[in-house]
Amino acid sequence: MRRGLRMMAVHAHPDDESSKGAATMARYVAEGAEVLVCTMTGGERGDVLNPAMDRPEVWADLPRLRRLEMDRAREILGVRQEFMGFVDSGLPAAGEELPDGCFALEPLETAARPLVEAIRAFRPHVVVTYDENGGYPHPDHIKTHQVSAEAFAAAGDPERYPGTGGPWQPLKLYYTLAFSKAYFRAIYEAMTAAGLDSPHGEVLKELADFEEPWAITSQVECAAWFPARLRALLAHETQINPDGPERSCPLDIEQAAWPTEDYHLARSHVATTLPEDDLFAGVAATAPAAG
Repeated sequence: MRRGLRMMAVHAHPDDESSKGAATMARYVAEGAEVLVCTMTGGERGDVLNPAMDRPEVWADLPRLRRLEMDRAREILGVRQEFMGFVDSGLPAAGEELPDGCFALEPLETAARPLVEAIRAFRPHVVVTYDENGGYPHPDHIKTHQVSAEAFAAAGDPERYPGTGGPWQPLKLYYTLAFSKAYFRAIYEAMTAAGLDSPHGEVLKELADFEEPWAITSQVECAAWFPARLRALLAHETQINPDGPERSCPLDIEQAAWPTEDYHLARSHVATTLPEDDLFAGVAATAPAAG
């Protein structure tokens, strides 16, 4: 159904691919598309967020474990995955400096070069990444946006980034909008109607005055792949607390209340009509197949 179509998802750390757009990727793979996840860093400076994994031997081996977790998530989703080779910047406390040699401090062209090379090799029609705020203001997420925008603009220009392969221009660039106020409201109302306590009421209070910078332009129906998304997320054992409040909503309630994953179309080189229900809308009839 989607044979010959290719999508690239650019993320900052292992586990980001499973919390932002995972069900969309799993659906497209099931329908015949190729999906490549490009992970900018190895997550070396991440925390251990699962109390069951908070042990000295886990902390000592975290870089290797995060790669193993990524392998398991990749297999669950059916995607390809490549590390771009940069070092996690961590999330410094207020007033702390970013560590030398980290991804966030790399010059833009240095940081974008491996992604340009990946685009020219894989030749995606669609690229998905974060908005300029990174989805949330982690320095690696912000840098991932900058690098993705640079690579999207440069990969089709034969004069840019020599030595990284022949030019290829992706056709559409999306920002993933994993959690909107509308999403939190829908889940809160559905859980309340089912007689369940929901932590999302407090989230809505915190977001009451927040103005969302990007409108949802594109919603991909992918509820049937929510179980795969959850399995992929839980494969990142060091990063995910399976008993945390974020997982308090039963899967069937979430599938009924908000059966889509949501995006903002940031750039397009093909004609499309908004709102969309398919990230490949407008692409199939115009994009050349891979050689």
